[in-house]
Amino acid sequence: MSFDQQARDLVAQMTLEEKAAFCSGQDFWTTRAIARLQLPSIWLSDGPHGLRKAGGGMMGQAQPATCFPTASALASSWDVELLERCGRAIACEAQASGVHVVLGPGVNMKRSPLGGRNFEYFSEDPRLSGKMAAAQITGMQAEGVGACLKHFAANNQETERFTSSSDPDPRTLHEVYLAAFETAVKEARPWSLMAAYNKLYGTYATESALLLRRILKDQWGYGGVVVSDWGAVDDPVAALRAGMHLEMPGTDNDHMERLIAAVRDGSLEESTLDAMVGELLRAILAVHATHRPEASFDADAHHALAHELAAASMVLLKNDQGLLPLAAASASKVAVIGGFAKHPRYQGSGSSQVNPTRLSNAFEPLALALGDRLAYAEGYLSDGETTDALVSEAVAVAAGADVAIVFAGVPEVCESEGFDRTHLFLPAGHDRVIAAVAQAQPRTVVVLMNGSAVAMPWAEKVGAILEAWLGGQASGEAIADILTGRINPSGKLSETFPRRIEDTPAYPYFPARDGVARYGEGLLIGYRHYDTRCVAPLFPFGHGLSYTRFAYGAPTLSAEAIKDTDTLQVSVPVANVGARAGQEVVQLYVRNRTGAAVFPDKELRHFAKVALEAGETKTVTFALTFRDFAYFEPSIEDWLVASGDYDVLVGASSQDVRDARTVTVEATRRAFAPLTRNSLLKQVGAHPHGKVLYRTILEAVAPVFGMEGKTDPEALTMFERMIADTLIHKFVETSEGRLSEHRLDALLAEANAAAPAAQG
Repeated sequence: MSFDQQARDLVAQMTLEEKAAFCSGQDFWTTRAIARLQLPSIWLSDGPHGLRKAGGGMMGQAQPATCFPTASALASSWDVELLERCGRAIACEAQASGVHVVLGPGVNMKRSPLGGRNFEYFSEDPRLSGKMAAAQITGMQAEGVGACLKHFAANNQETERFTSSSDPDPRTLHEVYLAAFETAVKEARPWSLMAAYNKLYGTYATESALLLRRILKDQWGYGGVVVSDWGAVDDPVAALRAGMHLEMPGTDNDHMERLIAAVRDGSLEESTLDAMVGELLRAILAVHATHRPEASFDADAHHALAHELAAASMVLLKNDQGLLPLAAASASKVAVIGGFAKHPRYQGSGSSQVNPTRLSNAFEPLALALGDRLAYAEGYLSDGETTDALVSEAVAVAAGADVAIVFAGVPEVCESEGFDRTHLFLPAGHDRVIAAVAQAQPRTVVVLMNGSAVAMPWAEKVGAILEAWLGGQASGEAIADILTGRINPSGKLSETFPRRIEDTPAYPYFPARDGVARYGEGLLIGYRHYDTRCVAPLFPFGHGLSYTRFAYGAPTLSAEAIKDTDTLQVSVPVANVGARAGQEVVQLYVRNRTGAAVFPDKELRHFAKVALEAGETKTVTFALTFRDFAYFEPSIEDWLVASGDYDVLVGASSQDVRDARTVTVEATRRAFAPLTRNSLLKQVGAHPHGKVLYRTILEAVAPVFGMEGKTDPEALTMFERMIADTLIHKFVETSEGRLSEHRLDALLAEANAAAPAAQG
């Protein structure tokens, strides 16, 4: 019997009280079981970068699990195959722990680098985020564990997160803040999706029929379960009616009684309750059937994978004069400075904290590799502050070495779920130590441990910078391997690092504190802002160095002109012209030059991570399709491609474009909003069946403007431009009787009847 049929049979046997109770959890982590119907409970557990199966409440002690790098690190690997393996590993541990659903991954956009939960999210770019999430979900669900994609939607700040309303314009909502969810939903079909705390356009996400029905279910075809974020439900009846299946955690009887009362007083159809309970039951039965009670996992193998992921995610931001890797065979003395070398920050704070199966630091493997050539100074206190004595010690140790490596970053107390950061800087003690060491030792390397972008006032004074992120339990070993050259760094920034907070897109309006986040930067989030407005970042999106060098050949297009229904193949040869094996992330951007609307300078559309031996060349091929050229048109609530020219850009970062080609795209699908009395004249002229009305209006008002009988092309063009932005009903008043209200309405009806709102 299918799960659908089983679910229908169970619903038919349930009482109203049982159905109402079933819409919220049994306790903090599990769904309700119904013994008389032999209906099992399932366990939902925190993620997303490792399993956090906690007893008791939200922050109860979690059982040991592998702590993988956080999402901000994982996205910087740009490696979908690694993300799928990560998802599989997390699911294997979930199976062994009796967990059926893991709460993750998170794909909310990094509107500002100050977002307190940025470490849990992949990127400032929806294409990169969506692809990373789809890969991780695919891996998890291949092992029989459900993923819960979160936090839907526009959940971009921690400040007042339970009350703030996110209000982006429609294009920005669809092109930026929904796009990663759409990719993950359509490509990976997550078992569940988590509705966020915040409001959207004044309505709680858990109660938003726009989000949960119109977009998620009707437009995207999603058939999974919608779960609330923990404690996010304000009105259980409105939430269920909007499309939310399961409220978590379990509540007292109040919400159950409100559902029962709504059914009994007729404000909620019992058939609506039955449908939602049936869909939830079907999913619970399906995920329970894939559970393997006998499962186990290899902790050593998973630690090795955590090491591989951490190393692949780290980004070499700067490396003057080839300061790195450290020459293992030389007699150079190395100074290691900073408490993070021995006591690393390796994950974020809040509900995603994993209790690691083990934890490595960078100091021990460096000491093993360098022996008595290694010296150490603490540098700063555990709270990030420092003292004159600690600075003096660090300077002395650095001055007595050939190379100094300073470990620094953002402490746990400054970066967590629940609050946003207040500035971009490292703790004052960290910055002070770095500046002092760099002054004493020109060959200084800085290793950073942080969940999002930070300011670096000392960047020009140090020789090398390694962004290690919050790299998980094996990050220490991975850092040591990159510093000593055992591993060639291959990460690229998944977010822009600004020079100062004043340069960021949402400054000074982030975080919103007046109850409404207005998203005034629109589409210009992240690199779209920096590249479009010519604001120089500290390090651009997609940037990352290697211990080898890569050369790009000229890209070739499969055609110079296509229709929007065609697929355009883009091929680019990439060569490793250095002396050692490495991996390069090839990035493909598209620039819209049609002028049909306002567009960012360029947008990431595809990427590929390619491994190359020294001297080897490979050709990377991308396929561009309709959505790669499309924009969201609010007037028809759908995606359109504008006819015209598009630049296809291939490069190593958003600001390191190696070559470009232009393709002309012909739109085959054209859609027009219905013409009304309040349409502008230029909208009438652009409408496929507005020509008669357009010509009638011009003829009616030409005498008023002294243009009757004029044939000069320049004068006629000037005339049309001057009145193009006028509401057409205004011409009735100014036509001196040549255009009547009746004639205007008749021509409007004729145009709209000939050209419905959506064509093709």
